Amino acid sequence: MSEVHGRVSGDRADAGDGDGARGLRCLVTGATGYIGGRLVPELLAAGHRVRCLARSPHKLRDHPWAGDAEVVRGDVTDAGSVAGAMEDIDVAYYLVHALGGGGDFEETDRRAARTFAEQAEAAGVRRIVYLGGLTPPDVPERELSPHLRSRTEVGRVLLASGVPTTVLRAAVVIGSGSASFEMLRYLTERLPVMVTPSWVHTRIQPVAVRDVLRDLVGSARMPDDVSRAFDIGGPDVLTYRDMMVRYAEVAKLPRRLILPVPMLTPGLSSHWVGLVTPVPASIARPLTESLRHEVVCRENDIVRYVPAPPGYPLGFDDAVRLALRRVRDARVATRWSSASVPGAPSDPLPTDPDWAGGSLYTDHRALTVDAPPDALWRVVEGIGGDNGWYSFPLAWAVRGWLDRLVGGVGLRRGRRDAARLRAGDSLDFWRVEEIVPGRLLRLRAEMRLPGLAWLEMYAETDDAGRTRYRQRALFHPHGLAGHAYWWSVWPFHAVVFGGMARNIARAAVRDHRPSGPVGGAPAS
Repeated sequence: MSEVHGRVSGDRADAGDGDGARGLRCLVTGATGYIGGRLVPELLAAGHRVRCLARSPHKLRDHPWAGDAEVVRGDVTDAGSVAGAMEDIDVAYYLVHALGGGGDFEETDRRAARTFAEQAEAAGVRRIVYLGGLTPPDVPERELSPHLRSRTEVGRVLLASGVPTTVLRAAVVIGSGSASFEMLRYLTERLPVMVTPSWVHTRIQPVAVRDVLRDLVGSARMPDDVSRAFDIGGPDVLTYRDMMVRYAEVAKLPRRLILPVPMLTPGLSSHWVGLVTPVPASIARPLTESLRHEVVCRENDIVRYVPAPPGYPLGFDDAVRLALRRVRDARVATRWSSASVPGAPSDPLPTDPDWAGGSLYTDHRALTVDAPPDALWRVVEGIGGDNGWYSFPLAWAVRGWLDRLVGGVGLRRGRRDAARLRAGDSLDFWRVEEIVPGRLLRLRAEMRLPGLAWLEMYAETDDAGRTRYRQRALFHPHGLAGHAYWWSVWPFHAVVFGGMARNIARAAVRDHRPSGPVGGAPAS
C-alpha cells in the first residue's frame, strides 16, 4: 500500500490541543508519505503521543521528529501487525491508498480498510480519521475514476466499522511537494503556450496543505457521537485554467496562453503530464481522472468541530505563495515521491559476493582523492537532481526517457533537498535505502528493470590516511532477460560508472580548492 500524496513555518498547520486536555495516543499509517510525514510533527506539537505503522521503519529514521515518535513495523493488509499497532491507541489515522495500476488495486484498498476497521473496533479505538477525495454529488459512483471510487468505498468501510469515524474529503491539495502542486507548477512554468485537455475548464475547490493538517489534527477531539464525512476546501472555487493563470501571476511569470483540446483522453492526458512534469503517468492518471468532474464542497460543517483561526482557510494565492517560498528556500518537508512507487522493488540488498540467492553482478570502482573525506562526502550527498550524475549526461537522460516511456518514474523526480538526503528520500529514479553520514550512500533503483539494482558510494580513509572514493553498482537479474540486460549495458560501464567515479573525485578536489568553480557534473 502506498501512502496518500498532499508547527513548521510555511506549510505547517496552526493546530493545538485546544482545550488543554491530556494528549491522546495516536496511530498514524502512511507516515512515510506526503501527508502522513507532515501530520506526525503536528500531532506531537499538539501534545499527542504518536505511533507510526510502517512497512519500512528505516525510512522514518532520519526525520526530525523520529526520536519523539514510536515506530512499529507492519502493513495495513496484515491483521496481526495492525492489531499490535492498535494496542492502547485512542485515535487511528488511515492515510494509505493503493496507487498502483492493475485490476486488483480496488480489492487491495477494500481489504486493507476492512482489516484496519476490524482491528480498530477490536482494540477499542475511540476514533478513526481518514483523508479521502472530494466527489461530485450528481455523478453516479460507477462513473467516477477507479481511484476516486475506491477512496469513496474506503470511507464507507471505515464509517461502518462501529468506531466513530471522521472522513475528510479534499480535492486538490496545494503545498510544497504535493503531487497536485508540482503538476500545476511544472505545467505552468515549462509551457508558456499550452495545448491542454478539456478538464482545464472543470471547477475545483483547492485546499492548502496547512488547512488539511489543521483539520486532521483537530478531528482527533471530535465528540464521540460524531461519525460522518466532511468536505474540506479553501475559500476559492477555480477552474484548472484559473489555477494556472493565477499561479503564473504569483510566480511572476508572463501570462500563459492555454488552448484546450477536447480529444485528449485521461490516459493521453496522464502521459502528457508525465512528459512535461516530474509526476509519472502512473501517478498523474489518478489526478487527471479526478479532474473530469466538478469537485466543489457542498458543506463546511467541519468548522463546528475544528474552528478556523483568523486568516484561515488560506486562499489559493496565499497557498501557492507559501509553497513556492518553501521550494525556493529548500525547506520541503515531504514530497509526493516520499511514498513508495507502485511496483518498486523492496527486497533487501543481497549480502554479496558469496550470496547464495543467485547471480549478483557488480561493477566496482575505487580512487584516491586529493581532498579530505568531508569534501568528498558533500559531493556524494549532493548527487542527482540539478547536479546530475557526474558522467555522460546524455546516457542518463536517455535512460530516464526510456524509463518514462515504459511507465517508470524517469529522472525528473529530482531531490527533496538540494544538499541533504535522508533514508527513504526519492532521488531521480533511485531511492535512498541507506545513508551513513560522512561514509555511505546506498541507492536502490526504482526504474523499470528485469531485476534489482543498487548503487553504493563510499567516502573512506585508507591505512595511509588518504581519502578513498569507492563505488559499487550491483544488479540481481530476474530470469534470462535480466542476464541479457546486464551484458547488453556492460560495454557502457567504463564510460558511465568509470566516468562517474572520476568526476566525483574531481568535484571533491574542486570543492576543496575554492579557486576553481564548484558544482555541476562534467562529462567524462
